[in-house]
Amino acid sequence: MKLIEAQQAYRFQRQEIIDQRRELQRQQKALERKMNTTVNGKELFAEEAATLELSIYANEEKFEENRKVLDRLAEQKCAVWNAEVCRQQSDAMEEYALDMAKIMEVARRISDGGKVPASDEQKLMDYSMELYMSAKNAAMMKELEEKRKEYDSLWEDEDEEQAEYDPQGKAENSEVDIALPEGIEPVDAGDAVVES
Repeated sequence: MKLIEAQQAYRFQRQEIIDQRRELQRQQKALERKMNTTVNGKELFAEEAATLELSIYANEEKFEENRKVLDRLAEQKCAVWNAEVCRQQSDAMEEYALDMAKIMEVARRISDGGKVPASDEQKLMDYSMELYMSAKNAAMMKELEEKRKEYDSLWEDEDEEQAEYDPQGKAENSEVDIALPEGIEPVDAGDAVVES
């Protein structure tokens, strides 16, 4: 039997018990009037009053049992309801966690310089423009690093040559094919006097 069917059946029974209670209370009031209006009514109707009292007591016990069953059914319904709500929430949280993992993966892929579909980029932008911009900036830096091959400086060789290159010394020590004037002897460069 389904829970809703059980609840309906017990509610129907409860209504019957309530109707019985009303009838018993009506009978009890009628009996009290008889007892009060008849001479020796209490003694004459004592057995009927006792039977009616037992019926009322039995009705109260039935009502209490019915209430307990309806309470248990309500608790069970509430437990099932809460379990379903928890399942829905866990499904939503699982879906959210998967979406977050996908968003973080898209950000990582963009950061690594990878191409992702425009829809994935849009989802990342919708989630966090800051994260999107950070990923794009990281991608640009990575692209610059990856595209830029490491070269030696073009000026390193010149710096070494400049250290060895001495224009004045080179000019002074260069070979010429001109003959010395007559009567002049070659002079050592260290002994030469510069004339102004």
